[in-house]
Amino acid sequence: MGIHKFFTSLNDLERIIRAPGRFKFEEHNVAAHSWKVSQYALFFATIEERAGQTIDWKSLYEKTINHDFAEVFIGDIKTPVKHSSPELKEMIAKVEEGMMEKFILREIPEDFQEVFFDRMKEGKDATIEGRLLEMADKLDQFYESFAELKRGNADQEFVAMYRIALKKLLAIPLKASVTYFREVVLEDVISEETIIDIREITREVLKG
Repeated sequence: MGIHKFFTSLNDLERIIRAPGRFKFEEHNVAAHSWKVSQYALFFATIEERAGQTIDWKSLYEKTINHDFAEVFIGDIKTPVKHSSPELKEMIAKVEEGMMEKFILREIPEDFQEVFFDRMKEGKDATIEGRLLEMADKLDQFYESFAELKRGNADQEFVAMYRIALKKLLAIPLKASVTYFREVVLEDVISEETIIDIREITREVLKG
């Protein structure tokens, strides 16, 4: 048994489309999502570090790059569905965890299994790196939905995605990052010309 199976499975992530089954001007796959999440996290970790926080950069990169690998087994589940109830979200997480565990035991060389169990575990936790992952993950959802609304995609699922992502972003306990997002990034977002009124949707969420 070698690492070959893991390497070939990475190609599958390129074929898993996010927000499946809806009309989109731009398609996004899980592999690209993971790379973008790592870039968002890199920036906001820098914000936090400048504010005096200590960042475990190795942990951050491992969490962000690997956070959605389990979708190779179950695909991307739509955000409104996944967040429709805490019970459903927990059940999905347990299924992903179980399938990831079986994959590691079956496909990863024994000498590396302990390392993979650590790297592939749920990364969103109470550590600053886990919170940066959560912020970066929601930021990509925010930008994917923003891109659709900006170009006039009136599908209410993208409005819901935008609202959910924005609410989650503003509630994440990373003071320096959330302040920067709210005062700098969000101001740039609502200053753009959009076909659907992003400014009004954003104001409604901010009033909240």
